[in-house]
Amino acid sequence: MPKNMSHEQLVKKALQDPEVLQEYQALAEEFELLREMINARETAGKTQEEVAQAMHTTTSVIGRLETGGGKKKHSPTIATLRRYAEALGCKLKIKFVPKKA
Repeated sequence: MPKNMSHEQLVKKALQDPEVLQEYQALAEEFELLREMINARETAGKTQEEVAQAMHTTTSVIGRLETGGGKKKHSPTIATLRRYAEALGCKLKIKFVPKKA
């Protein structure tokens, strides 16, 4: 692999492997949640530190929430997501979307 490969090029190349593609697709919903969290925080104009203060926790906890849990990966509880949303001045909304046929 060339040393000067961009992130996008690396992802495109990696996703050519059917096993990598399958795992990537399995994580699509998690990636979407993480993007939504970061977008909401940025839209609110808040830093991770400000969110941490509002949630009475540390910046590293917010960082782990926004990156999917780190080494000891776990899914945040609905209560944690609600606290995160409230720290941004938002309301947590979860919905079920029909699968495409």
